[in-house]
Amino acid sequence: MLRAVNLRAIQRWWAAGGGGVRRGEDAAGQSHGLFLRAMRAAVRLNLNFLKKFVLAIAGVFFYCEFLHYYVVLAQCGWPALDPSAADPSVNDSGTPLHAMVLADTHLLGRRNGHWLDKLRREWQMHRAFQTTVTLHQPDVFIFLGDLFDEGKWCQPEEYVEYVARFHQLFAVPEDADVLVAVGNHDIGFHYSVNPYLVSRFQRSFDVGPVKLVQIAGVTFVIINSMAMEGDDCFLCRPAKNKIKVISRQLRCARGDKETCKYWHSPILQQYSQPVVLQHYPLHRDSDAVCDEPDEAPPDLKHVRFRERWECLSRDATEMLLEELSPRLVLSGHTHHGCHVTHPLPRGSPAHEYTVPSFSWRNKRSPTFSMLTISSNNYAIYKCHMPQEVTVLVVYGITTLLIIMWIVRLKLRSTGVLYTKVSKHLD
Repeated sequence: MLRAVNLRAIQRWWAAGGGGVRRGEDAAGQSHGLFLRAMRAAVRLNLNFLKKFVLAIAGVFFYCEFLHYYVVLAQCGWPALDPSAADPSVNDSGTPLHAMVLADTHLLGRRNGHWLDKLRREWQMHRAFQTTVTLHQPDVFIFLGDLFDEGKWCQPEEYVEYVARFHQLFAVPEDADVLVAVGNHDIGFHYSVNPYLVSRFQRSFDVGPVKLVQIAGVTFVIINSMAMEGDDCFLCRPAKNKIKVISRQLRCARGDKETCKYWHSPILQQYSQPVVLQHYPLHRDSDAVCDEPDEAPPDLKHVRFRERWECLSRDATEMLLEELSPRLVLSGHTHHGCHVTHPLPRGSPAHEYTVPSFSWRNKRSPTFSMLTISSNNYAIYKCHMPQEVTVLVVYGITTLLIIMWIVRLKLRSTGVLYTKVSKHLD
């Protein structure tokens, strides 16, 4: 457009007599030089516009795809521990841990979704995760299952690429601890699980059907939700036996000397009421009991859960609560936030937080949890991630402003651009 405007300015100059140039060989040479100067002036004007246009586009892209994440996530912070909520019967381990808790990343494979959707969602998750790492520097990273969307279907070579991509997108500092629970999209629901799918995930993320971990005096029990079916399959029986062993080891750590004769665990340096990490929520009828800003939408909130599909069975839930007596349960799977409590056989009730999906593909306004935890106390905070609608609005407003700018230049082109070209010719 601007090139055409500049050429019209040159044509006006030529029609006006070429600045007094006369015919003849000398006049022709002078006219040729003036014409080249006019062309150079037009090129300079076009380059000036192009630079401003590129800078405007690059600036808004940099803000929306990079800086905006810092602006939003800088507003989050680690919650402070309330001394009055500490368990006086448990020794304080000292400096509390800071844990970033997320669920249901659902990295796409080769089957589902469009490549552009895959690229967009993975960039959003990568940018939100790495911005949190930079700003808040978590000590522990907790993934609550469904890392992959197609883990149960992919072939071995594709799975290797899947795992490598996960570690690239969610790279963590070398001194950080990573705790991973397995989800149904990683290995399949109970009816479709096989030893090969289970073993390759366990090898990739150093996790078993049930795993006991203690970090800085804080005890975690990581559970494979598909192993809580309640039958005697190759996965369920070892998981149930392991839970009973951990229950005895916890009693030993608490000071039961008789139990310690047979069930002492070198993993437990001290006793702390455990934190259960799993993909499925504990048994509840539906999300109707949830009252969170990131809860399920009204059309899903009252849909009744199916045991062993949307949540653990009632029997499995009662077994876990009785054997482990957890103070905190962290789960995912539903893609929506929830906070409920479960009565324990003894002591205060267990609090369960269901963490929504970390992917904008599954949740319009995703969140993750920031957990401050010690051996006898904890506090949890919900961090809201950038909303996609905000980014789209910024892009839309910028596009409108650029169009208005170009129209303004078009309207001014008859006088101002002609004057600028004429100045270069004088």
